[in-house]
Amino acid sequence: MWRKFDVAALRDAALAGLVAGALALPMLGFRLVDGVTGLTLAGHFDLVAWAVGLVFCGRLLIRLLPPLPALPALPARFGDLRLKAGWLLAGIALILPFLPFADRNLVDKATLVLIYIMLGWGLNIVVGLAGLLDLGFVAFYAVGAYSYALLSQTFGLSFWVCLPLAGLLSAGFGLALGFPVLRLRGDYLAIVTLGFGEIIRVILQNWQEVTGGPNGISGIERPSLFGLSFKAVAPEGQQSFAAFFGIDYSSEQRVIFLYFLILALALATNLFTLRIRRLPVGRAWEALREDEIACRSLGINPTTVKLSAFALGAMFAGFAGSFFATRQGFISPESFTFIESAVILAIVVLGGMGSQIGIVLAALLLVGLPEWFRELQQYRMLAFGGAMVLIMLWKPSGLLSHRAPTIRLGGNP
Repeated sequence: MWRKFDVAALRDAALAGLVAGALALPMLGFRLVDGVTGLTLAGHFDLVAWAVGLVFCGRLLIRLLPPLPALPALPARFGDLRLKAGWLLAGIALILPFLPFADRNLVDKATLVLIYIMLGWGLNIVVGLAGLLDLGFVAFYAVGAYSYALLSQTFGLSFWVCLPLAGLLSAGFGLALGFPVLRLRGDYLAIVTLGFGEIIRVILQNWQEVTGGPNGISGIERPSLFGLSFKAVAPEGQQSFAAFFGIDYSSEQRVIFLYFLILALALATNLFTLRIRRLPVGRAWEALREDEIACRSLGINPTTVKLSAFALGAMFAGFAGSFFATRQGFISPESFTFIESAVILAIVVLGGMGSQIGIVLAALLLVGLPEWFRELQQYRMLAFGGAMVLIMLWKPSGLLSHRAPTIRLGGNP
């Protein structure tokens, strides 16, 4: 049943439209036009009018619409359904490159989605399990990427040697971040982690002797499969993948190999997270998330618990960063801005903090759809904002917020 239309609803909608107009005027109301006499400033007030009208109508509609109905309770066997859905998604991922409609473009986009899924699972340890809000997670991602690039180019190490080293270095940075924020919670913790992420980005941009500055690092070595190169002509002392198996060379071979590589890394991250949740440290993370004071009263050391969460989450971000560097062949500070942290955090929040399969669904929606429909790229942040608002109104705990209990008491199903 619709709510009663009154002056208060109209006034509220008018105020929302006024605020939207004030925000849209400097961002959408003016534009530079290249004319005969040079650049001139021209008005573009029709977009401002559209923004005001849409916000006014949307706010008025929200005030008049009846309250959203409560969502039905999850079935008792939801845990089993979630497990089956997880196995189904894993099976589809394994056969995806060999499906009839799968081309290089699809596999490459699926690889990008898997990178964000792995990052989401890594951040889920910090945010979803330990309850520590981290807005600078992209810093560990950057540390892993630059560590791999520098180790590979400076010492000539292979991908398989640099991968664990990059993860360890990122974990070390996680510990370095953890120590200053041991006494912080909530908004204060978020501000410090945000500052840490910006510090890393500024260092990468200005330490030109090491990181290359804004120019970044190019010519990063690609990974090999047991010494088999995926290049058309193998380097001296190596053999190409195509020649070893007696098949024709194709650039898709490297793309498929990278896809299965990130798939293996992501599945290892998922398996590790599921297993560690059942260990004492995983239970300590969840206890810390619920009540830190109760943790202390039970003899749990919050310092150790927080540091372990930061270190392990940063380690998986370092692994993902190493893969990103070897996949792209080029990295620069522009790839590790705050917006990347916002995307990863949005994936965790929208999927449901602590929910592994929810993160997969959120990554498909927030990363997969804009990549598949390229025309939606410019509306990506608008979609993020709208999705966050709708989720917070409709299902504040995320798409799949249900988590199976870490331990069950005897006699319970």
